[in-house]
Amino acid sequence: MLQKKLEESNTELREKKSRTPPKNLYNIGVLLSLILLCLVMTILSRRFLTIDNLANVASQAAISAIISVGMFLAILTGGIDLSVGSVLALSTMVMGVVCVNLGFNPFISMLICLATGSFLGMLNGFMLTKLHLPHPFISTLGMQKMARGIALVITAASPISLFPTSVQFLGNNYLGPIPISFFLVALLYSIIYLFLTRTSTGRYIYAVGGNKEASRLSGIKVDSILILVYTLSGFTAALAGIVLVGRVNAAYPLAGLDYETDAIAAVIIGGASFFGGIGSIGNTIIGVLIIAVLRNGLNLLNVDSNYQSFAIGAVIIVAVYIDVLRQRMMKIRGIRAK
Repeated sequence: MLQKKLEESNTELREKKSRTPPKNLYNIGVLLSLILLCLVMTILSRRFLTIDNLANVASQAAISAIISVGMFLAILTGGIDLSVGSVLALSTMVMGVVCVNLGFNPFISMLICLATGSFLGMLNGFMLTKLHLPHPFISTLGMQKMARGIALVITAASPISLFPTSVQFLGNNYLGPIPISFFLVALLYSIIYLFLTRTSTGRYIYAVGGNKEASRLSGIKVDSILILVYTLSGFTAALAGIVLVGRVNAAYPLAGLDYETDAIAAVIIGGASFFGGIGSIGNTIIGVLIIAVLRNGLNLLNVDSNYQSFAIGAVIIVAVYIDVLRQRMMKIRGIRAK
């Protein structure tokens, strides 16, 4: 009897899979979009496909790519983190104070930077779970304003410069034509990929994004998962801040403005769903590159920055609309399957 039920269940699963479109179809579409965008920019600007410019794109994309890791995890749980830019600014300002003003060891200063970002992210998670705020939009928006305000206060809105070369290493050094930050991104994405696909905690993150209540009933500690996710988001924001400081050799309180916009755009373009539970970290880097190539190409074409903002906003709307259509199609197929 039990064997018969198992066979019926397996048959039903196979039928559902046969009604599902190829899993890699969207992935291929995203990759083709990046290739097509690169071809268009190559045609429109001779400077685009030069080694110096491609190295510049990789260097610029590194900061967004690191921040997008944390944003991807937040969106994967059905949430969002609007504080990443402000967390980056405050974390680097703290690093500047302890490293340049107080003379701390550079490596200790960078650890303090990462700890600051992680702590602010953890506060986001606590506000969401322990204060029972209705949506992470509220907690992270509040943190965005608070962190930015503190960053402006601690040095009276003045930048901090003249960092040691060890602090500048990640953002200002190259291995041949390839930025060191590119290798950092590759390492970070590999770790997160293994974390999400090879550990139970990674699978729990997908489960929480798919259905929080069902996850809680199945024994998953949803609050702990959310706190972990937002802590990691704060950590990656601080790590991106270290790379940014390395590039410009300065920490300034207005750093990271609108970084959350690019991160959200990259994650959604990469196929993650705003509804949670769906997404691939591999596709996120493609989304990051699409945004970076688009910005770089528009700069090469001397397009006004206001029009660039318009273009990024339009891309976000289109990507979210595609996500909505995808969710509708999934519901329709689910109804038909029943």
